[in-house]
Amino acid sequence: MTERPSRRGFAARPADPESWIKAPDAPTRGADTSLNTARLTIDVTPDMRGRIKIAAFRRGMTVADMLRDLLAREFPADAGEPS
Repeated sequence: MTERPSRRGFAARPADPESWIKAPDAPTRGADTSLNTARLTIDVTPDMRGRIKIAAFRRGMTVADMLRDLLAREFPADAGEPS
């Protein structure tokens, strides 16, 4: 009988959310580290996920690119704010 690996800690909540938010993400294996990006995970309903994917397909874009454009429009960088 093969033992399944433990997934404990995979989605554990951080003890100190403030330092967790400000901490840099660990680079993904094989990722291009020259890009200055951070991963953001949100929960959406399966129906909304489908609508988002269809909208991106109709626009000839990836979901990630479409959502980055949307977030950039909604939250523009202010010259006086640190990024």
